[in-house]
Amino acid sequence: MKGNAMIIETNGISMMYKLNAGRFNSLKEYSLALIQGKLHYDEFWALRDVSLQVQCGEIVGVIGNNGAGKSTLLKVLSGILKPTKGNVAVNGNIVPMLELGSGFDHELTGRENIFLNGAILGYSKEFLLSKYDEIVDFSELGIFIDQPLRNYSSGMLMRLAFSVATIVDPEILIVDEILAVGDDRFQRKSKNKMLSMMGGGTTVFFVSHSLDQIRELCGRAIWLEKGEIKMDGDMLEVCDAYACASS
Repeated sequence: MKGNAMIIETNGISMMYKLNAGRFNSLKEYSLALIQGKLHYDEFWALRDVSLQVQCGEIVGVIGNNGAGKSTLLKVLSGILKPTKGNVAVNGNIVPMLELGSGFDHELTGRENIFLNGAILGYSKEFLLSKYDEIVDFSELGIFIDQPLRNYSSGMLMRLAFSVATIVDPEILIVDEILAVGDDRFQRKSKNKMLSMMGGGTTVFFVSHSLDQIRELCGRAIWLEKGEIKMDGDMLEVCDAYACASS
């Protein structure tokens, strides 16, 4: 896809969650209220009328306080969540790096989970076979690849998940924070891998609480506040305005 081509476009997307307004002391109380039609809900709008356009190759940082809607926006763009209102058009393959390893089965081996998790991410068996050695080498799991995941440490699990997720050069990379994967050395290795992906013409949506990371990596920034776009534009201008408002 050539530069200046539209790769992501959203029109008026809003995301509403229903929150139970009642308090119940037991499952029995909840079940009775459900049967009697006495459950009441409050509406919580995580996103409100968010419209944006992203060109191919842009690296976009998303900033805002906790609860501003940043992670919800990334999940909607990734197709994990369907918006309550509005629509999303995405013209490229996406690698969402949001919840690494969420599709793993801890009773299966690392080898088996490569094919399971890869299939969940949309990779074919043939592709995974061709990339298998590369995945194992990057994960540095060695002989542990044939051990059940229940025997893995959390660091080993994340190394495997990261290695599966990054075997392609996606057109769109969606990242919720720079991931802390494994020990310090592997964290540097994984960050360099992500920076390489970002520098290869990939369009990137990147959430971070670190303005320094946004300033280092992004050319454009979107400031979300209470689910709405407060500001969208040049990275320096948006970051400076956000920092001033937060001080």
